Amino acid sequence: MTRGLTIALDGMGGDHGPATVIGGADIASVRHPDVRFLIFGDEAQMRPLLNEHPRVAAVSEIVHTEVSIAMDDKPSQALRRGRKTSSMWLAIDAVKTGRAQAAVSAGNTGALMAMAKVILKTMPNVERPALAAMWPTARGESIVLDLGATIGPDALQLVQFAVMGEAYARVIFGLEHPTVGLLNIGEEEVKGTEQVKDAAQMLRDAKLPMRFHGFVEGDDISKGTVDVVVTDGYTGNIALKTAEGTVRLIVEFLRAAMASSILSRIGYLFAQGAFRALSKKLDPRASNGALFLGLNGLVVKSHGGTDGLGYAAAIDVAIDVASADLLKKIVTDLDALKNIELAGGGRKNSISEESEAAIS
Repeated sequence: MTRGLTIALDGMGGDHGPATVIGGADIASVRHPDVRFLIFGDEAQMRPLLNEHPRVAAVSEIVHTEVSIAMDDKPSQALRRGRKTSSMWLAIDAVKTGRAQAAVSAGNTGALMAMAKVILKTMPNVERPALAAMWPTARGESIVLDLGATIGPDALQLVQFAVMGEAYARVIFGLEHPTVGLLNIGEEEVKGTEQVKDAAQMLRDAKLPMRFHGFVEGDDISKGTVDVVVTDGYTGNIALKTAEGTVRLIVEFLRAAMASSILSRIGYLFAQGAFRALSKKLDPRASNGALFLGLNGLVVKSHGGTDGLGYAAAIDVAIDVASADLLKKIVTDLDALKNIELAGGGRKNSISEESEAAIS
């Protein structure tokens, strides 16, 4: 149910700022007419845009601030300059105070992660947050995490990612027991780093509401072999950017092929419907919006260079997870990890504050 939901928007985030944010909110308001928006940013820039979009203006409130975070600001710099006054900070803080049920920003990813972690803190039994997104596959969609929030997680942290990912899959896909796979350089148990192998053993032994598939390889992501693919932020981000670049390359090849001869152009005219369907499936805007998992609040990261249609998709993600009580489900599932030890007898699950100390 979306009635009564308020979504906080960082009105100044992204490459195109308020124009994309207001345009995206206008599209989202058609899909979700009961949702209200709390938009933070420079009112002088946003008010004329809202006047052009009366539908979203009727369900929105502007909270003025002149401070915004630049796309190239370092997280530490963003925290010093934008703490408590920037559009990004205020949007996240609205979630903490209960004025909004989720926040969306197309701004600087590192700054957004740093601010979200400082303001919302991590959940119990979560050491590091993860950035999760829905990935189009041959059989529909899968959830992939982490896409860049945590570099170099250990085995226990990978297990925490798996638990958060399966809870997300149960909410979004309506699955009772999602399948989960660990991204690796091969399916054999002897392959991979010690962290990945230890995480696999822990997932095999743990009694969790998931079906652990084992290891998956890079091509399994697009195949949709599992519902949830778990990896570290370094690998996940490279995989994401590689996939986006591959899609753009395919589109360029198709355009060149269709324009290469008169027969090709004629063939395109007969196959326009099929090409439109393909274009829609390949459009990255349709799956825009990555959710930070592991925080005491919902924050969605939109691609910085997207347009209104893509930003609306990120708002859709925020609305979906806010409507589904995702945080409660994650907390419940994570509770099962309290006494899990690393394979071979390592440390038990504990909450680390070193990441927060590094950015505060």
